[in-house]
Amino acid sequence: PTTPPSPHTAEVQALAVTRDRIQALRHIDLTVTPGETIALMGRNGAGKSTLLNTLVGLVEPSAGSVQVGGATPHRTAPKDLVRRVGLVPQEPRDLLYADTVQAECAAADQDAGAPPGTCRALVSELLPGPGIADDTHPRDLSEGQRLTLALAVVLTADPPLLLLDEPTRGLDYAAKARLVTLLRGLAARGHAIVLATHDVELAAELAHRVVLLADGEVIADGPTSEVVVSSPSFAPQVAKILAPQRWLTVAEVREALA
Repeated sequence: PTTPPSPHTAEVQALAVTRDRIQALRHIDLTVTPGETIALMGRNGAGKSTLLNTLVGLVEPSAGSVQVGGATPHRTAPKDLVRRVGLVPQEPRDLLYADTVQAECAAADQDAGAPPGTCRALVSELLPGPGIADDTHPRDLSEGQRLTLALAVVLTADPPLLLLDEPTRGLDYAAKARLVTLLRGLAARGHAIVLATHDVELAAELAHRVVLLADGEVIADGPTSEVVVSSPSFAPQVAKILAPQRWLTVAEVREALA
């Protein structure tokens, strides 16, 4: 019998990742559904980037399984994977390799099998005003512009799952507000979004759900209001990390993640 298509954009079961003999992730279970925005939170070294990299096929699971759009990311050809999942890395320049914005966009169109001009149109849509000249070198862009270009490159293939690693680092208030509007619009159109962030305000504004990682394990997973705003009704580890605090305010959470 044919297996019915999964209602989930991504499914992670009993995932473990060991890198350089260090267990980066252990027994992670996670499902992501269309239209859902998840904030992945936790201290540096908790495993957030490793989890994103596993979802996009850059890291191979040591145990367990990862399915994205019915495919196993690390066994899927990049040209097929870009139509399922895209990652905007912590350093957007890691994604950009051409000498001009125009060349970057042309390559993105080609990789995605999208009509020429698709990526460039996205850049203009995301950056209103005078925008960016075609012949600008990506390294001459501001942080916000570089993030926008990287986002446009990833979105050219219109992947159902969008992953962002610390997307608001170095962004000014206006750029951050534009990013929030953009991500809300994508979620409303059914894209699933997972963002690793220390930015509690961003999580509170955008995320339906917060998944909190510590030492490579999920120690809390629930509606944003419960995880970020109220006291933790979760695993004792959460209480341990934050003891003797009860989580009541954004400021307290920010302090806990610092």
